[in-house]
Amino acid sequence: MDILLNTDTVLIVAACAAAILFGGIVKGTLGVGLPLFAVPIMSLMIGSTQAIALVAVPVLVSNIWQAWQEASWKASIKRFWPLMLTQAVMTVFAVHWTLSFSVKQLNMLVAFAVVLAVVSMLFKPSFQIPPKKERWVGALVGTLSGMLGGVSSLMGPILISYMMSLKLQRDEFVGCISVIYLNAAWPLYIAMYGFGRMELIDLGYSILALVPMALGLKTGQKLRHRLSEDAFRKVLLAFLVLVASLLVLR
Repeated sequence: MDILLNTDTVLIVAACAAAILFGGIVKGTLGVGLPLFAVPIMSLMIGSTQAIALVAVPVLVSNIWQAWQEASWKASIKRFWPLMLTQAVMTVFAVHWTLSFSVKQLNMLVAFAVVLAVVSMLFKPSFQIPPKKERWVGALVGTLSGMLGGVSSLMGPILISYMMSLKLQRDEFVGCISVIYLNAAWPLYIAMYGFGRMELIDLGYSILALVPMALGLKTGQKLRHRLSEDAFRKVLLAFLVLVASLLVLR
């Protein structure tokens, strides 16, 4: 990543820091949305692969933080292990599959992922999943979200729709999805490093990104407890519409 060698260094660094800061606010408020906000915004200025690499450490740390605070780890893993297993496998496959893709093609996949998020939220999936079918449906969701996450890091659209269909309470939603996101993140970044899409210097920049992420996350957590359940969902939808619009207008 040659950000520090560019003539527009200050502008790019400031814009990336702001994207991660606001992504942290969204993550702290809604329990989701750090990469879904930060990656598309940064992809307007740098390559999507670089943007994904920049949020690697913040994504891992923020999900560990939220999972530690909100989640029952054993209960989440016991309930969602089929989803988490297929998701991890398909994430690695997808990263390998897109090795030959151009920067433009990868950026288009990021745009598609955000548009998919908006569409899925607009239609507000209300299907009910019988407990007996939850495991195999979860495995399918894991497969699809792993493919989407491997090509764009944005596995959120499918996961959010699925988790909302389970009618979880706000804090339970945040805890469970943090554990699932954490499970999706480590194979993504290991695969990116293993296939040459991420270098050690990228991790250095990503560690620096912890500062704006932490500020945003703390701010968002304070906001979350002031929102009603209905407002929680409306803010999530408004956020996705905003990001999708920015990408479409690019």
